[in-house]
Amino acid sequence: MAELTTLARPYAKAAFGFADGANVLGSWSEMLALAGAVSQHPLLSKLLSSPTLTTEDKGRAFIEICGDQLSEQAGNFVKVLAENKRLELLPSIAQLFEAFKAQKEKSVEVELQSAFELPAAIQDKLAKALSVKLDRDVNVSSSIDKSLIGGVVIRAGDTVIDGSVKGRLAKLAEAMNS
Repeated sequence: MAELTTLARPYAKAAFGFADGANVLGSWSEMLALAGAVSQHPLLSKLLSSPTLTTEDKGRAFIEICGDQLSEQAGNFVKVLAENKRLELLPSIAQLFEAFKAQKEKSVEVELQSAFELPAAIQDKLAKALSVKLDRDVNVSSSIDKSLIGGVVIRAGDTVIDGSVKGRLAKLAEAMNS
């Protein structure tokens, strides 16, 4: 996984640099997400690993599958990836691109997990507090996980804040067993 990220980073930086310079971050984000999803399809994986196709054929087939949802520049990007035998990096490239985009826009995706549905007022209050704490705009998505018993688990990138009853019980059990 770390190796894929290392290989994907220069391509993601190049795509981000172009998209940022051309002021088309949103459309490139969508195109890379599509290309990443397409590259993970089992039939396409089989096609891309075929030894009978040239890298040019693989790039052309990939672009044809995506259709007109890729711009000419994104198509050229896919051709470069195909020439360098790096089409399998597209999901990692899309993920890194999103991280660069979020950093530029000073925004972060935050996932709230709770044992029950949180009222909108509480979600807004949490979003405002996290926005101040993280110094970023916060986009909140919430989900329900009944195994938490109570409280909330907040995930913002690599940061995890576990304020759930389940998490506190686990910490208590660990302390008692030490």
